Amino acid sequence: MSGRSKKIKGIRASDPFLERERERYEFPLPSREFVLQVLTEHGAPIFVDELMSMLAILPEEETQFHRRMAAMEREGQVMMNRKGALCLPDKLDLLQGRVQGHADGFGFMVPDDGSSDLYLGPKEMAKVLHGDRVLVRPMGLDRRGRREGSIVEVLVRSTTKLVGRLHSDHGVFTVTAEDKRISHEIVLEPNGSMGAESGQVVMVELVTQPSRYSPPVGRVVQVLGNYADPGMEIEIALRKHNLPHEFSAEALAQGEDTPTKVRKKDWKNVLGTVEREDLRDLPLVTIDGETAKDFDDAVYAEKKGKGWRLIVAIADVSHYVLPGDALDVGAIERGNSVYFPRRVIPMLPEALSNGICSLMPDVERLCMVCDMQISGKGAIKKYRFYPAVMHSKARLTYTKVWDMVQHPSGEIAQQYQHVLPQIDTLYALFKAFSAARAVRGAIDFETVETEMRFDENGKIKEIVPVIRNDAHKLIEECMLAANVCAADILITKEHECVYRVHEGPTPEKMENLRTYLKSVGLTLEGGDEPTAGDYAVLLEQIKLRDDAALLQTMLLRSLSQAVYSPGNKGHFGLSYEAYTHFTSPIRRYPDLLVHRAIKAILAGQKYTPAMKWEALGAQCSMTERRADDASRDVQNWLKCYYMQDKVGEEFEGVISAVTSFGIFVLLDKVFVEGLVHISELGTDYFHFDEVRKELKGERTGQVYRMTGRVKIKVARVSLETSKIDFMLVEDKPKWGDQPAEAATGRRNAPPKPVATRGRSKPQRAPEHLAKEVTAAAPATKPTTGRKRTAIVKQVKSAAPTPALDAAKKTVVRRVAKAPQTASANTVVAVAPLAAAKPLVTKPVAKSATKSVTKPVATRSVTKPVTKPAEKPETQSTAKPVTKPRVAKPRVAKPAAAVVKVLTPEGGLVKKPRTRTKPS
Repeated sequence: MSGRSKKIKGIRASDPFLERERERYEFPLPSREFVLQVLTEHGAPIFVDELMSMLAILPEEETQFHRRMAAMEREGQVMMNRKGALCLPDKLDLLQGRVQGHADGFGFMVPDDGSSDLYLGPKEMAKVLHGDRVLVRPMGLDRRGRREGSIVEVLVRSTTKLVGRLHSDHGVFTVTAEDKRISHEIVLEPNGSMGAESGQVVMVELVTQPSRYSPPVGRVVQVLGNYADPGMEIEIALRKHNLPHEFSAEALAQGEDTPTKVRKKDWKNVLGTVEREDLRDLPLVTIDGETAKDFDDAVYAEKKGKGWRLIVAIADVSHYVLPGDALDVGAIERGNSVYFPRRVIPMLPEALSNGICSLMPDVERLCMVCDMQISGKGAIKKYRFYPAVMHSKARLTYTKVWDMVQHPSGEIAQQYQHVLPQIDTLYALFKAFSAARAVRGAIDFETVETEMRFDENGKIKEIVPVIRNDAHKLIEECMLAANVCAADILITKEHECVYRVHEGPTPEKMENLRTYLKSVGLTLEGGDEPTAGDYAVLLEQIKLRDDAALLQTMLLRSLSQAVYSPGNKGHFGLSYEAYTHFTSPIRRYPDLLVHRAIKAILAGQKYTPAMKWEALGAQCSMTERRADDASRDVQNWLKCYYMQDKVGEEFEGVISAVTSFGIFVLLDKVFVEGLVHISELGTDYFHFDEVRKELKGERTGQVYRMTGRVKIKVARVSLETSKIDFMLVEDKPKWGDQPAEAATGRRNAPPKPVATRGRSKPQRAPEHLAKEVTAAAPATKPTTGRKRTAIVKQVKSAAPTPALDAAKKTVVRRVAKAPQTASANTVVAVAPLAAAKPLVTKPVAKSATKSVTKPVATRSVTKPVTKPAEKPETQSTAKPVTKPRVAKPRVAKPAAAVVKVLTPEGGLVKKPRTRTKPS
C-alpha cells in the first residue's frame, strides 16, 4: 500500500482527502470532493475521458473510477447531459431532493438545501413514486403562487416493494397501494398474481418503475390474506412503513445462545477495569403497566438526613448486545420497539427483551445503576454511575402502587407489606420532585390518553380513557432524574453521544402564537426567546378560563418536535440544559448508545460507533417517527372498523382541529375523530384563519374554532382510506322547509319561521340558506322525518308567470286550514285515514294547470315546490288567482300526470288525470 501511495503525484497529490482515501483503499482514487473541485474549476461540462486524463487515472484504475463516477451520478453529485458530458447540477440550476406524493396525484419535491418545496403536477408525478430522490429544474410559479418544478432525472428509486389490494378488471390485475401517497395503479405482469383473489391484500415487487408514458409493473410475491382478517391492519402497517419485523437468522441464533441467567463470569469487571457491585439485598422494585413484559427499570429510595438517596437500576443490555454483532445491527435498523394494540414488534428478540434483560422479580439480573443524592427541595446534589447485580423484590403496577398510597392498611398494601415503607419513601420523594419541577418551570400539558379494549375476534369492544395517577408521575420523575445525570456525565467528561434535543418555538410559530394570544387578551412573557417557565406561568393563568383547552393546544403546537442529536441544545419542554435517554435500553437504541458511552467513561476509554454520531441521531429520530406513524395508522383503522356499524348515529364532540377544508371532531365517550368537510358546514363561504385556527362564514358570521362543541351524525366510514366523515346535526330548518313567500324581501335574508304540523311552537329560522335553484330543478325534500303517503309532483314549466308563482306559494303552505269551498280549479287532497280528519283544499290557478298535485295525507308533509328562476314578488302572502292575465307559455305538451285515488276498500290506486289545455 505504501509503495503504491508514493507513486501518486501531480494534480492528484493536491487532493485534500488523499490520506483518508489511503486509509480506506489499497489503491486510492481521487476523492469525491476533489473530483467536484476539479469540475468546478474547469467551469464547463467535460467528458469522462477528459476528466480521467486531467486526474492522471491509470489504465488499471479506469474500472474503479467509472464505478465511483456512477455512484456520484446516482447520488446527484454529478449528472450526464445529452452529449454524455459530466455536469454539476448546481451549475445547471437544478435542485436535488426527495419526492413527497399526495393521494390526489400531485406531489412536491422537498429540496435538500432546506428551501421551499417545489410543486410537481400529475404529469411529473407519473414518472416517480413517493420517496424517490430526483433532480428538479425550477419552472417558476404556478397559478397559486407556489414554486413549480420539472423532473430532470430520477437519482434513486426508493420503492421496490409495496403492500396493496388486488383488483381485477376484464382479466387485467392491478394493485392499489395502501400508502395513499402512491397514487399509481401497479399493473401485474402476466401470471404475476400468485393465485390471489380480487380484494385480497398482497405484497408486490416492482419489475418496472413508472415513466411518463407507462405505469409501474410488478408481480405478487406474497399473499397476506383478506382485508378484514384479524391482525391484517398490523401486517399492512408493517409493510407500508417498511418496519423491520423479522429478525435475521444470525440475530435469532445469537438470541438463543444468550444465557438465561447471570453466570459467575458475568461478575467480572466491566471493560476489564470497572467492578460490578452487589445490590441483591437492596429492596428494588419495578413499577410498570399491567400488560408490560419488558421490565427495564427498578427503583429504590431511602431517607438520608433532610433529603433522600435514590437508586435507579436499568437493565444492562450493553453486556449482551455488543457493537457490530447481529443483534446490534438489527437494533440499529429497528431503532426502537413498536407498540401496536395487542402486539409488540420488539427491538431485540424476546429471549433478551422478555428474558435475561428483563428485571423480573426474584431472579438475578445485570444492571447499570445511577445512584443519586437528592436534597429536601428535590434537587440532585451528586450522583454516581456503576454496573451492578440486582434482585427485584416485587413486580408492581401503577394501579397497585396508587392503591397502596391511598390505602396504607388496604388489602394490596398488606400483600406487599415487605416493600410498603419503600413505596412511602418514594412517594415523599416524588412530592419533592414535583415542587422542584414547578420551580424549574417545566411545561406540564394535560392530555387524555386512551386505551382500546378488544373482543375475542381482535376488534375494538370499547375505547376508554387512561387515568394517569401519581404512580405514573412518580416513576416518570425518577427516570427524568437519571436521564439528567446521564447527560451531565457525558458533558462533564466531554464524551460524544446522542442527546434528546427539544428546541424552543421557531420565530414563525412564535409570531403566530403571540398574534393569537393578543387577540384573546393574553401575553407570553420572555420576548423573542421565551423560556419553558414563561409557558408554565401562562398555563397556570389560563386554567380557569373557558377556552383553556384551546389555549393549551395553541401553546403545544407552537413547540418543535424533539429529536436525537449529538449536539446538545437542551430540552425546552422539560426546562433542562442537557437531557438524554438512559432508562430504556431494551426498547430504545439511543439508550443503549448512552450505556456504552458511560461504561467507556467509567473505564477511562472512548466509545466510537461504526456510524457517525450525526447519522445515528438521524436514524433514531427517523425510526421513532416511523413507529409513531405506523401505530397511528393501526389505531385509525381499528377505529374505523369500530365505527362501521354506527353510520347514521348521532354523537356530541369537541372540535379538535380546524383546517382550510373543514373541521375535525373528537367524539365524546368513544374518543374517535372524524372530518366535517367544509361543504357540510352550511350554505356560506367559509374562510380559514391560519393564526386563530378557525373557519368563519362570510355572510352568516358563523365561526368554528378548536374546542368548540358540536353535534354530528356519522355519514361515511372508509376502511380503505381509514377515514370517517361526519355531518353536522342542526335543529334549524333548511331552505326547502320554508314556504316561497318567506324568501321575499332582502335577497340573502333567512326565511321567516312558519308553523309546522303537529308542533305547537314554530321552528327557528335557519342560519344558512340552501343553494338557489330554478323552477326546472326537482323540488327540495323536507327535512322532517315523518312518513309520507303521497307527494306533490310538479311538471317542469319553461315560462313561469306571476299567477303560477302565486299559486305555488299557496300550494306549499304547510299549515292545515279549515276546508274551503272548492272551485272549478281546486284539487282536493284526500287523506287515506279516518274520515273525521279535515280535508285540505289546495287552490290552483287556471293558467297553472300544468302543475298538478297528487292527493296528500293530512299527516304527511307536502313536498315544497322550488322557487322560480325569476325574482320573487314582494307581497308576503299569496291568494288564489282565478283569472290571471298572462301570456301563453311556450312549452311542450307534458306527459300525463298520475293521481292516487282512494278506493272504497281503503286502498290507493294510481290513475292518469286528464289535463286541460291552457286558454
